[in-house]
Amino acid sequence: MRKQTKSVNIGLGLKASAAAIAIMAAFPAVAQDSTQLQTIVVEGQGNGTGTGPVKGYVAKQTTAGSKTDTPLNEVPQAVSVVGREELEDRGVVNKVDEALRYTAGVATQPFGTDPDTDWYYIRGFDAGQTGVYLDGLNLFAYGFGNFQIDPFMLERLDVLKGPASVLYGGANAGGIVDMVRKRPTDEPYYYTEAGINTNGNAFTGFDISDKVGASETMTYRLTGKIAGGNGYTDYTNDLRGFIMPQLTFTPDEATKFTIWAYAGGLDQVHTGNGFLPYEGTVIDRPGVGKISRKFFPGEPDLDTGRYDQQMIGYEFEHEFDGGWKFSSNARYGHLDKYEYLTYPSLWASQTELQRINFIGDTSSDTLAWDNRVENEFELGGATHKIMAGVDYRLYHIDNVQNSVFGAGFSPPQPYNGNLDVLNPNYGQTQPTPGALYSEDVTMNQVGFYAQDQIRFGSGWLVTLNGRYDYVNTDFENRLTPSGSFEDSDSAWSGRAGLAYEFENGMTPYVSAATFFNPLVGRGAQGPLKPEEGEQYEAGIKYDPTFMDASFTASVFHINKKNNSVSIPVAPFTDQLGEVESKGFELEGKVNINENWKLLGSFSYNDVEVTRNDPNPNLIGKTPYVVPDYMASMWVDYSVTEGALEGLSLGAGVRHKGKSWADELNTLQVPDSTVFDAALRYKKGGWAASLNVTNLFDKTYVEACRTNGACGYGDARTITFKVSKTW
Repeated sequence: MRKQTKSVNIGLGLKASAAAIAIMAAFPAVAQDSTQLQTIVVEGQGNGTGTGPVKGYVAKQTTAGSKTDTPLNEVPQAVSVVGREELEDRGVVNKVDEALRYTAGVATQPFGTDPDTDWYYIRGFDAGQTGVYLDGLNLFAYGFGNFQIDPFMLERLDVLKGPASVLYGGANAGGIVDMVRKRPTDEPYYYTEAGINTNGNAFTGFDISDKVGASETMTYRLTGKIAGGNGYTDYTNDLRGFIMPQLTFTPDEATKFTIWAYAGGLDQVHTGNGFLPYEGTVIDRPGVGKISRKFFPGEPDLDTGRYDQQMIGYEFEHEFDGGWKFSSNARYGHLDKYEYLTYPSLWASQTELQRINFIGDTSSDTLAWDNRVENEFELGGATHKIMAGVDYRLYHIDNVQNSVFGAGFSPPQPYNGNLDVLNPNYGQTQPTPGALYSEDVTMNQVGFYAQDQIRFGSGWLVTLNGRYDYVNTDFENRLTPSGSFEDSDSAWSGRAGLAYEFENGMTPYVSAATFFNPLVGRGAQGPLKPEEGEQYEAGIKYDPTFMDASFTASVFHINKKNNSVSIPVAPFTDQLGEVESKGFELEGKVNINENWKLLGSFSYNDVEVTRNDPNPNLIGKTPYVVPDYMASMWVDYSVTEGALEGLSLGAGVRHKGKSWADELNTLQVPDSTVFDAALRYKKGGWAASLNVTNLFDKTYVEACRTNGACGYGDARTITFKVSKTW
């Protein structure tokens, strides 16, 4: 069944303190050399809007924290942006969660490779199902009903840290990931690429944008990709692709209308390294040592994983006389997903694993619609930028899951039905899975919101938000009709922020926000109630006046109520828990000059259970999976003159601290350090790149969620790509 994920943390130690001090010390070190720095010049559309291309690594605008084009330093929460150029430099070609490996406060891919799901933990909380957005519209997920986006179709990713309910309605407590798709360009653009990695997984893509014929008011963009081949574990393979056409109509300077569509799919044999036991991965097992990272624990001839998904949407904006602007965007999506896999449980004998058979058959539909007006005016000696709007979202899922203990789960000696990790015997006859879930769920949510961004005095900034949401859920349990229900909830959420913008680019800020996150499902005492709570945050944002750079330092404290906890009876969860997450983050991105770019981040996260009625022994413990701290740095150098003009070199390091593997905090996953590298050459519109992840092929465990579900990190992967732009 779907992997269950929670957050993890350990107290701050000397190692974390040393890393934090090192990064903080690096910021003024850059300033000391300011007289020798040159501002980077990058051609293109640049940082003019919160959805447009990012110059180098440094974004200046975002829509993630305000729904309007807003400078990052005016958003009273930490925001991280990963632009297209950074994605290309680091060689992100497969999955969106790869793009955020260097982002402060975000732990990605905690279970290793998972080709059909992107995993994000932000500030200690799982954002994979309630914190994923595309163009500011929610991509809610339940069970296996999750949409997946290819990074090739994206212009940038904006990560808003902390609660976002006041802007978007229900949202993950730790933050959201807003994926921003590519859009039609003002100038003609033609691009194509092809590549392959050392696993034998190849890809090719195209991205073209131009005027429609001789039209001066219509432009189009057509983006597509197909990829497939082997994975790094035995028997693993996939075939995937998408196509996304777009058309923009601009009849005058005040009006713009874009309609777009998308179709994508995946067919795979699952990567099977996410459910392995603690003993045999984190620590040696007598007689086995470590299970091979390439070991496939399923049934190659039976394993099936496929989805097909479609979307269609529009964006409209019009500016009226008097400064008023109206914006509207909507998206409908449909997903069909089927999975059959045999995955391991615990040890059955010295060298053999028990296994479980699972089938998931999912169909889901989602509709999101947002309408807002905004204006800017002077009132009472202050400048007010106001926004008000209403949004609606619908999520429907037909969720069928079947499961059974697999062949040889509890056989008599000599365990001839289980799978030997040293000498696997595939092709065993499998029992028919029995019914686990059969549900038809519909959730409707409508929200009314308002925002006022106020400037006064010589640099004061005040941000005020308010929102009211109403949610209705219709849950049909076809296996146990008595478990069906219809339930409604409503809630107010708010945010208040205060900042002061100094002339040297320094902007200290404080903010407080409440959140409201509706869930799908039933606990022991009835329908799951929305998660609720609040966050307090303070920090400093620094955009130096003498260089193209952005630095953020923030501290935060989040309290989450109605946290789901395990109970010993069906339905095996109930909302009898509370969790708090506190910590600090540092992040810097710098375009030093036309040759050098760099980024660095550090985050410390202390997550603690503050209430657990079924098991008070867990109070004070840290949930599993998320590391206590993370640090990363990437440096990129380009040769701009001489015989080697066009050559670029990049190198990065990613460090994850320790995490817990069990709720009682008795089993620990050690820290890990991984290095990445890149080599590129560009000339005459042609480009070739060689990217290496896990340069030294380190074998390590990313995380465990109980002692029977540990996942290895990626093996060393070398990706070669050639592209042409004209």
